[in-house]
Amino acid sequence: MPRPMNPRMAATFAPPVMEARRWLQGVAFPAHRPLINVSQAAPMEPPPEPLRKAIAEAALTDPAAHLYGPVLGLPELRAEVAAQWSSAYGGRIGAGQVAITQGCNQAFCAAMATLAGDGDEVILPTPWYFNHKMWLDMAGIRTVPLPTGDSLIPEVQRAAQLITGRTRAIVLVTPNNPAGVEYPRELIADFLALCRRHGIALILDETYRDFHSGTGAPHDLFADPDWSDTLIQLYSFSKAYRLTGHRVGAMVAHEDRLAEAEKFLDTVAICPNQLGQRAALWGMRNLGQWLAGERAEILERRAAIEAGFAALEGWTLMGAGAYFAYAAHPWPITSDDLARRLVAEAGVLLLPGTMFLPEADTGARQQVRIAFANIDLQGIGRLFERLSAFRP
Repeated sequence: MPRPMNPRMAATFAPPVMEARRWLQGVAFPAHRPLINVSQAAPMEPPPEPLRKAIAEAALTDPAAHLYGPVLGLPELRAEVAAQWSSAYGGRIGAGQVAITQGCNQAFCAAMATLAGDGDEVILPTPWYFNHKMWLDMAGIRTVPLPTGDSLIPEVQRAAQLITGRTRAIVLVTPNNPAGVEYPRELIADFLALCRRHGIALILDETYRDFHSGTGAPHDLFADPDWSDTLIQLYSFSKAYRLTGHRVGAMVAHEDRLAEAEKFLDTVAICPNQLGQRAALWGMRNLGQWLAGERAEILERRAAIEAGFAALEGWTLMGAGAYFAYAAHPWPITSDDLARRLVAEAGVLLLPGTMFLPEADTGARQQVRIAFANIDLQGIGRLFERLSAFRP
């Protein structure tokens, strides 16, 4: 190994999706049984054609789309997010309280850079989104697991018991990655109240908000006139408009926090992707009806997943929603062994629970995540055929 190496980075686990992709090396998938890849959460198709034309038009006719822009993002996009969020959540959000980032992961890293340092603590419900855990490890911030049990819903009282003088934030992801569950609005409000009482931040990652199964706003936190003293909301345009490769996300927070985040963002990317920002803005202004159709299709796939697991012998569907199903398998082997064997023996690539839980959590041995948004209804049918036929 070359020296010197940053010990924190060396101790951080490898990117799980990239590790899973390496399991495909040397495996042949016959034409009659092509690979079913439900590992990484990603739209199946590129952006709709009108949006691709808008991107091309901007690339050809807008010189500013190829230059550096403001560190905190395109002013028009910040204003559009503020206006649409204010309407959707029934609150008051100013353009100055919105920052545009290179994807939602960068928004999380920027938020953490303003909140915590060496030896500080952040509470993550488990199963957690692995990139959150990776960044905390690399930043020297201690991750405090908040077990959620079979319900996959975090409990406020249990979280309160984990808060110490070094706690800087609690992170909630809803609809959840990896578990798919949608947190009740009352629970989200209770977590905000808990964080406010203890003077810590509530980070609310709503990457998958556009695919929530409920009607109306999923919470009313922005209706609180003092929301910005505690709340930091994160969002991604990747899933809504199929812009995964363009890397556009957002952070909604107090203006003073964004001023601090600007220091971080300036040093790692200077500014967000210019074409991606213009694509997100065009999508927000023109693709509302199209996005409603995308949501309806995802909800239809969710229903198919729920029906499929109900008929699948021995398996337990623990959670389903947005892009994900989280399940417990019935076999006397660990989930990571199962995941590797499914590649070669069933032509299925999914992620094991060991990638989403602490090493000491025995639940990781039985749990898996399936990113069902990657496959259509026919693909879901084939998935269950292969899982049903598999015998370790």
